[in-house]
Amino acid sequence: MTSEALSKGYEPADVEARWIAYWQDEKTFTPDPDGPGEPYSIVIPPPNVTGALHMGHALNITIQDILCRYHRQKGRKVLWIPGTDHAGIATQNVVERSLAAEGSSREALGREAFIERVWKWREEYGDKILTQIRRLGASVDWSRERFTMDEGLSKAVREVFVRLYEEGLIYQGDYIINWCPRCHTALADLEVEYAPHIGKLYHIRYPVEGTDEFVTVATTRPETLLGDTAVAVHPEDERYTHVVGKFAILPLVGRRIPIIADAYVEREFGTGCLKVTPAHDMNDFELGRKHGLEAIAVQDEAGRINDNAPEKYRGMDRTVARKAVVEDLKELKLLDDIRDYEHNVGECYRCRTIIEPFVSKQWFVKTKPLATAARAAVEDGRTAILPDQWTKTYYDWLDNIRDWCVSRQIWWGHRIPAWTCDACGELIVSRETPTVCPACGGSLLTQDPDVLDTWFSSALWPFSTFGWPDNTKELRTFYPTSVLSTAFDILFFWVARMMMMGLHFMGEVPFKHVYIHALVRDAEGRKMSKSLGNGIDPLAMMERYGTDALRFTLAAFAAMGRDIKLAEDRIEGYRHFINKLWNATRFALMHVGEGAPDITPAEAAKAGLCHAMILSRLERLKITVSGAIEGYQFNEAAQELYGFFWREFCDWYLEMAKVDLGGDDEVKKGAAKRVLLTVLSEVMTLMHPIIPFVTQEIWSKLPGVTEPNLAKVLFPPLRPELISDAAESDMELLRSIVVGVRNIRAELNINPGVKLTALVHTESAAQAASLTENAAMISFLAKLETFQAGLDVAAPKASASAAAGACALYVPLSGAVDFDVEYLRLSKEEVKTVKELTVVEKKLGNDDFVSRAPAEVVAKEQEKQGALGERLARLRELKDRIKKLMAEE
Repeated sequence: MTSEALSKGYEPADVEARWIAYWQDEKTFTPDPDGPGEPYSIVIPPPNVTGALHMGHALNITIQDILCRYHRQKGRKVLWIPGTDHAGIATQNVVERSLAAEGSSREALGREAFIERVWKWREEYGDKILTQIRRLGASVDWSRERFTMDEGLSKAVREVFVRLYEEGLIYQGDYIINWCPRCHTALADLEVEYAPHIGKLYHIRYPVEGTDEFVTVATTRPETLLGDTAVAVHPEDERYTHVVGKFAILPLVGRRIPIIADAYVEREFGTGCLKVTPAHDMNDFELGRKHGLEAIAVQDEAGRINDNAPEKYRGMDRTVARKAVVEDLKELKLLDDIRDYEHNVGECYRCRTIIEPFVSKQWFVKTKPLATAARAAVEDGRTAILPDQWTKTYYDWLDNIRDWCVSRQIWWGHRIPAWTCDACGELIVSRETPTVCPACGGSLLTQDPDVLDTWFSSALWPFSTFGWPDNTKELRTFYPTSVLSTAFDILFFWVARMMMMGLHFMGEVPFKHVYIHALVRDAEGRKMSKSLGNGIDPLAMMERYGTDALRFTLAAFAAMGRDIKLAEDRIEGYRHFINKLWNATRFALMHVGEGAPDITPAEAAKAGLCHAMILSRLERLKITVSGAIEGYQFNEAAQELYGFFWREFCDWYLEMAKVDLGGDDEVKKGAAKRVLLTVLSEVMTLMHPIIPFVTQEIWSKLPGVTEPNLAKVLFPPLRPELISDAAESDMELLRSIVVGVRNIRAELNINPGVKLTALVHTESAAQAASLTENAAMISFLAKLETFQAGLDVAAPKASASAAAGACALYVPLSGAVDFDVEYLRLSKEEVKTVKELTVVEKKLGNDDFVSRAPAEVVAKEQEKQGALGERLARLRELKDRIKKLMAEE
């Protein structure tokens, strides 16, 4: 491969588009199941087809891509499956809003036409987020892209439903569920989001039959009293033991309802009396079943009062009915009190409508047997959850799991494969669409109108995407997957359910590791949200700074178990790092030209201390980066790479290499070229999983490269023989001397053009020999005229001194510094600093300012006070040193 010069500046947009197309054309990320290497697989958490890329997605895609690219480098055959989720309620709502804007509705279209409309919408807009994921550089296998409602996955969904039904793990029954009156569908417990509401707590009097007494209940939903079937008190509550077993007369309805005793009632809450409405409260439903109470539903699917309530309230919306009930209770003098009451209210996670507990016929999965296996798999180590703090959360949810309501009363989704015979009522659950009733032979069969919960199909994702129920090569090779990277908020929605389904249908866990990544917050640590206006758009950041800058920023802050505080200036900062990478490579390639001599790095290391040092540090870097990525410490990998390239390679090695590159010694020049190319090529490979675009572009310009596709290049070979404690120690001493001289020059305002002398008193002959051997290098870097090191070196008169490791550094200053001029300069600086400090101290001494000014303004002044105080102390210290030097001269 012939090297070409890098352009003057790095332009991300063109580079990124070109390499995305190249990798796809080359089928770089399409592994052969029969190919060499151990399998490594990830299934992408399928984003909703309605979604757009946000920072959480960008972080998770970056993490998964780092893992996939790294494990390819390690020789594994890596399969990363992309795909999207049909997102039942969310997608249906989007399309319904579109229809409403046209003055139509799904009911006006009818089921079939509406479904066609949704498919059309999906074709037009559903791949938007996948296009955005592609822009991030995700190394997924696009040839194996899946959708939760494609033909193969639909087959898997039906097979799972029927098999669970045949095993008695799916059943249909009347049960109280969360109901969204706006979406007209059941919601799983996890689909209900709780938000604080300022409501009212109503104290209502229920007459006790045959007495002049009342029992007073406290409720936030007075309209539901129309469906009350009991009043409950605690069996040990002495206030009410005398009325247990009697009947209360239900206000506004006149129905006799029993007064029962149950330890479930909280004596301290409200009045200690609980109205029991089994059809409209989850806990009351269980209480009703325990005591054999009737469940009387007084609201319909739209949240309107139905015919089970007194005629006056029928047809009223629940909110209207609440007002009417309260007014009627006031009129009857049955309303004791109304108090403000802040409490959490359940809302539909899609449309934010307040949910209504509702009794209806639904399909359920028996989860207890499945949950037991899912818990055991983590307990015995078959699957590890990282960070471990989430393991307890996972256990707690599984230990308290309820049966999973999987039916949804919407149209977009996997239709439940159940039919009822119109003639005899036989229920038929079948893999194939039946044509006749097996019981009576009738041919009029009606399919259940409901669809399955979106999470039902998502729960099968780790094996359905590989072709299950067919026994495909992909399934045999890549299941179980290696890792699932996801956010904590779907640990129950998705992770636990995938564990349950994977273990039940595959007999193995669906993934060996579950990595719970951090939340991306704003710079102040607040959650990003539209309402706060503090979100950062990843697409805008990629346009502005390039994809690599965004990816490196996310990786650099992705510490396990710690949320990311993100600000745009941090992304901009890492854009500077990408530019540094580019410019350093341009400099190196100008010196390397068409290539380097065919010598080994080990031979090149013998040509000089700087070469031995950088090659030793490179070997340590490989070990650190590998361990960090394997351990999901992405921040450590990024920070080590950053530190090595910027500080060790650019700040030091490139400066030192100039000596050999510009010299006449062809052997040393050749060694420097070989080391430059070795470090550049191997660092590009190490950085490639995090910043794939700029590294690939640079790689394509390196001379001597035989494999043009960096994504196919293996992890650099380890050369432990190049690790040298001695070379690193000697270089550390050398650098401390150079830094010491530079600091003295800066502190005493010595002109950069003035050549100095430096003397070093060493602790050992070996140190003296190493420093003497590298005297030319030290002189070059520190701009010295002469340099001397030895055991017998002593401090000359009028010299500045500094510690250099365990050695002492002396810089004679006679002739280099005009002490009188320098003393006068420092005195003027001292006077100026004292004035500035006085102003700040006066301001902070003013109680009025401190008490009235914003906290951040006061903090800024205090910070300024500290900085000025430090500067003053340093100036006075330097003046004292100058005085001593003047006395010595």
